[in-house]
Order: sequence, then structure tokens, then C-alpha cells
Amino acid sequence: MTESANGKRRLNTERAAGEFPHSLPGVRTEVVLFDNSDQMVQSLGSHDEALRYIEEQFPSVNFHVRGNELSMSGPANEVPRIMRLLHEVRGLVARGTVISPAVLQQLVSLLRSQSLQNPVDVLTHDILSSRGKTIRPKTLNQKNYVDAIDANTVIFGIGPAGTGKTYLAMAKAVQALQQKEVSRIILTRPAVEAGERLGFLPGTLSDKIDPYLRPLYDALHDMMDPEAIPRLMAAGTIEVAPLAYMRGRTLNDAFIILDEAQNTTPAQMKMFLTRLGFGSKMVVTGDVTQVDLPFDTRSGLRIVEEILQGIEDVNFTVLDSTDVVRHRLVGDIVRAYSLWDDLQRNKVNHSVSREKRGENA
Repeated sequence: MTESANGKRRLNTERAAGEFPHSLPGVRTEVVLFDNSDQMVQSLGSHDEALRYIEEQFPSVNFHVRGNELSMSGPANEVPRIMRLLHEVRGLVARGTVISPAVLQQLVSLLRSQSLQNPVDVLTHDILSSRGKTIRPKTLNQKNYVDAIDANTVIFGIGPAGTGKTYLAMAKAVQALQQKEVSRIILTRPAVEAGERLGFLPGTLSDKIDPYLRPLYDALHDMMDPEAIPRLMAAGTIEVAPLAYMRGRTLNDAFIILDEAQNTTPAQMKMFLTRLGFGSKMVVTGDVTQVDLPFDTRSGLRIVEEILQGIEDVNFTVLDSTDVVRHRLVGDIVRAYSLWDDLQRNKVNHSVSREKRGENA
């Protein structure tokens, strides 16, 4: 790497003499020069694990490491992409990000999205730091979601499991509380699985409700001092309660999150949204592909966008399988189920069409 005229570091794109001697039509050769071995290890990963990921993503490109140089030769349309990728990697390293295959996967996805946003800005947009852990968006859609929470009063985050829709909303809630933008956090979920049968479950009412709220407690423990949480809950600064407990209330000066909103009925969704008070913000999260309501009951989350479309200060952000940040297989599973659902819908539509043609005949 060398210094440009304005003092900023840039990748050196001069060719490595003799490394790839044959210049063929449509083939491009580049070399990246690192300042020292530490910078090279930080960029290519421990034991070159990051470099191996790049090799897997660009199988038609040949790579060669010699000293502090990384040479590459391959299709003229592929090599510039790798140069851009390495430029962004350098930017992440400069900001203290540890480069791993997971980080590279997010970076490659951002570059392929051809967004106008700088990938480094997306991946270093810190929301919250707690006990050495920093919470930040990891995909472009997640960054758009976080920006929407900043810019709007009522925000809907809709997407499959693992896309960070609830976790990021929780982080923004804790951030708002710490910065004194709100005086309390209210977290709620519909206990739909229990339905009308709560009385048949063992234990107190709290024992019956807690399993449905446990994921919210878990997220809180990731973001705050665990010893402080009981104190804040006792003071009413943090409230975790079933959706039914929201009825009849006006929630002022609060950051309110409704999780698992796909399990609300249209009436429950209306009830929740009309709890909004002055100085408050609402985030509604859910996955419309995992509705646990009785078969003949419509999901309030599925119809709310149609109802609220065009209302100012209301935002709908949709996340998909490309935003899954859990184990790689989770994204694959989400995509597989989505394809299966599409196939089933097509079969039903085809069957209905055949029946109609038969009737018309």
C-alpha cells in the first residue's frame, strides 16, 4: 500500500514483475502491497482464512502470496471486484474490525448489492457497546432498518428468523434510554401459544407468561449489565409484559417494541398501535411466514401495511434471507422454505385455475 497525494492510504495496483508473465486477452493482473506482515495478517485473516474465503468466492482468479505482496490474475471483470473488496477490507482494519470469513461474507454481499452506501460505513455503524461487545448492522437492509428507526415514529421490521429485526430494535431502545431520549422501555409479545389455556399451565401467572417473553430478557442481558436489569424493572424503567397488558394504556415517553407481531389479530394490532403516546417510538417486528394463529384468524401484521400505507412517519422495512446473520445454514433454510412456499402456492393457483376451466367448460 502507498500514500496518495492527500495523505490517505490506497491500494497499490502496479503489476508484480514476472509473477504472471503471460498477458492474455481478457485477463488482468494486479498486485497488492502491504506495509508489513501485521497489516497483511489483519487483512487476510489468521492462517489466511479470509484469503481462502476470497478464493472460494472468485474461483476463476489465481492468487499468489510472496512476502508482503498479494498477486492475482484472472478475468478482467473479476479482478477489479477483488481490488475493491480489499480496499474495503483495509478500511475495516483501519477502524479496528477483525476480518473473518463472516465479515467478508457481509462485505461481499454489500458490494454485490451495488448500493450507493459505503460498505465500511454500514459495517462500522455502532449502535451500542456493552461488556466488550459492539452491536451494529451487518447488512445493507439492517442499516436501512436502523436508519428508519432513527427517522420515524412507528417502524415495522418484517423478515424471517435471524435477520436481527428484534435484536437491533432492542439495541436502539437501550441506546435511546441511555441517551435519555426516552424514560422507559416497554417490550411486549402476544402469548398466542398459550391462548385461552393459560389457566391449565402449572405455576403462577408469571410462570405461565415468562417462557413467551424469555427471548426479550435474553436480548436485554446481552446489552445491559445483568445486575442492573432487575433494578430497572422494579423501578418500571424496563417493562416486559404480554400484549394483553397493554390494553387501556397510553404509553408516553417510551420506546415500545412489539415482537412476534405476526401472531396478533387485526384488532390486537390496532389496540397496540393506538397506545402510542407523546414522545414515544414504536417498533413492530415479526415474520409473516410463521403465523401461529388459528387457521381461520387473519394476522394483523399481514394486513397492517395495506391499512397504513402512505401515512407519514410510519415506515415498513422488509428483511430477507440475505440479511440472516446467524449460522450460514439458517439463511439456506430460510431460502429453502421460501422456495417451497412459492411452489405450494403455485400448485394451489394452478389447481384452482384448472377447476375454473373445467367449470367453464
